Amino acid sequence: MIFSGEYTKAMDENYHKDHLACHNCDKKLVACRYIVKDENPHCIPCYQELYAHNCEECKKPIGPDYKDLSYKDRHWHEFCFKCCECQKSLVDQPFAPKNDNIYCSDCHDKNFAARCDGCGEPFRGGFIQGVNGMKKFEYKGKQWHEECFVCMVCKQPIRNKSFIPRENEAVCVPCYEEQFAQKCSKCNGVINKGGVAYKNQPWHRECFTCTKCSKELAKEKFTSKDDQPYCAECYGELFAKKCCRCSKAITGFGGTKFISFEDRHWHSDCFVCYKCQASMVGKGFLMNEGDILCPECGRN
Repeated sequence: MIFSGEYTKAMDENYHKDHLACHNCDKKLVACRYIVKDENPHCIPCYQELYAHNCEECKKPIGPDYKDLSYKDRHWHEFCFKCCECQKSLVDQPFAPKNDNIYCSDCHDKNFAARCDGCGEPFRGGFIQGVNGMKKFEYKGKQWHEECFVCMVCKQPIRNKSFIPRENEAVCVPCYEEQFAQKCSKCNGVINKGGVAYKNQPWHRECFTCTKCSKELAKEKFTSKDDQPYCAECYGELFAKKCCRCSKAITGFGGTKFISFEDRHWHSDCFVCYKCQASMVGKGFLMNEGDILCPECGRN
């Protein structure tokens, strides 16, 4: 039984004055400051010895009278939480850890941040607590700020647009097409893919056509006349010699052989005796009013 005047109230319980004591050292706590830990009261010295964290900077306990600032199981007094290089307070400021030290954002960037190959300035905030990192563009082992990765021609930032590499630099598509891309010899349009080269000139496949009939020549046999391309049929019709026997064009395509005699021409298969049809290729022959005859038929 506890009589009035002999007890004190603590932790929502009534205690004899001699029974309210530190859980660790039994020091009487009546009229003293104490801290409850695991439902048991502790005097301030015992609490600091048993439970307080030691400050990373000054190595002293962080007692109940001080704010305990923590980061990844490390603790600091509020007045000890500062940049290891410039000593600037980091309370409510962005910071970055490096090699067991903490740095303000400026000191971290100055000492450790990667630098832009365009302007030489650091990429700020990439590893800093409380700061969003800058967008970085990387190409062939180099890196740029978003605004520094520019077209080598127009100097405008490329950002998320397509580009074409040229001489280890980047060229935006409009500038590349305007200044460097091959253009079709016929329509002067940019050749993006599937072009055809003829006489050291580039063409779109669909633009490389027969001068007479406009048939595409990319997969066809063709030849030229006065630097103009013609398909085999049109060339034969317009320019080729005609066989005196079958009247068809002698084009020479596919290794076709022909015989010429006194401004007259024959396919080798057509150069035969008019009467017996014997081939006269490489043999002596007679002419009778424009017809070819073998010697035997010529005597009969």
